[in-house]
Amino acid sequence: MVRAITGGSFGDEGKGKITDLLASEADMVVRFQGGANAGHTIINDYGRFVLRQLPSGVFHRHTENIIASSTAFDAEVFFSELEMLKEKNVAPPHIKISSRVQLLLPIHKLQDKEEEKRLGKNAFGSTQSGIAPFYSDKYAKKNIQLSELYSDNLRDRIKRICEDKNTYFKAFYGIDDPISADKLAEYLHDLGERLKPYVCDCPRYLNKAVKSGKNILLEGQLGALRDTDNGIYPYVTSSSTLAGFGSVSAGIPPYEIRSVTAVVKAYSTCVGAGAFVGELLGAEGDELRRRGGDQGEFGANTGRPRRIAWFDCVAAKYGCMLQGATEAALTMLDVLGYLDKIPICTGYKINGRITDEFPETYLLDKAEPVYEQLAGWQCDISDIDDYEKLPAAAKSYVDFIEERIGVPVAMVSNGPKRNQILYRSNFNLM
Repeated sequence: MVRAITGGSFGDEGKGKITDLLASEADMVVRFQGGANAGHTIINDYGRFVLRQLPSGVFHRHTENIIASSTAFDAEVFFSELEMLKEKNVAPPHIKISSRVQLLLPIHKLQDKEEEKRLGKNAFGSTQSGIAPFYSDKYAKKNIQLSELYSDNLRDRIKRICEDKNTYFKAFYGIDDPISADKLAEYLHDLGERLKPYVCDCPRYLNKAVKSGKNILLEGQLGALRDTDNGIYPYVTSSSTLAGFGSVSAGIPPYEIRSVTAVVKAYSTCVGAGAFVGELLGAEGDELRRRGGDQGEFGANTGRPRRIAWFDCVAAKYGCMLQGATEAALTMLDVLGYLDKIPICTGYKINGRITDEFPETYLLDKAEPVYEQLAGWQCDISDIDDYEKLPAAAKSYVDFIEERIGVPVAMVSNGPKRNQILYRSNFNLM
């Protein structure tokens, strides 16, 4: 069986914990898009981890972890995370990297930094991890696939890439020759030797696994509203964040994805620029940000304060629809235990008209949130180990969200640790 786990809104929903949890029942965890620009936070018996490049199944000794073809592969982050696992006494994980994956190079990071600087006040809030330049080069056919590190034509490819990049940097940023063909060739030769033990023909490997009945978990990065095509363009990432794209990256038939778990947070958060309906800018937002997450609401990769809002049914319903969600996982419910009343956004007022349908991006700046007030439960629920033992108000909050987003909420996270999870009757493991 193949299951995809994806973000139902803007990202930062707590996918790392849910992926780590579901990986316990998976034979394989496949990271299928994005790069090291965002992190999945996992807290387990080994400690607290932020994974940006490694799949979230690396803590399970029985699980194979695969970096699929459409990932922006940052080898430096990959090796640093392997070293981090070693330092924390985590057993060496089973890892395979698609031979068709493309390499995110230092020049991509430099271009990302220079472009944000050039844009000034119109910058996109990039993490400057090189993601947009990487994917731009990918579709311009100017990247290097992992398999090319072992090709006799590599030197010619490097020469052409350096000529193009150096011309671009001179014209746009006034920088002369930021990249040397000889130095890049030396770097890539060494990299090829280090990566050789992990290289795999992943589409063929995964298709065999599907046919043999393996349980496969496709792990996405960020959330539906950051999808390049269907998100809040241009304030999006540079790859598709949708479950359907998992079949493309993994190279398996789309009909093999039998279930999609969309992760949504019990309130809304967002990192980066662009409209964010209902954003809490004052003390109310600061309080929720301070209480949120396991160390407050700050980007797992960047450390930037996350933008905060109450749960947005309009955005989450749209995100779950895009994902084709068969179920939802609701995280961070415990964070709201300090409130006596909890606002929840059920619609947008745009040009005098109220709608519960997520609009095109250009209308979001005009959207005003329409709230309903739900009763809070005003107690700590982090020690509860059975969903039915939750306070009635907490269960009503979950039921309300489930009805408004149109997807069954199958599990509820009531704390940052792996065992702080409450299953509902409609949940099935792989």
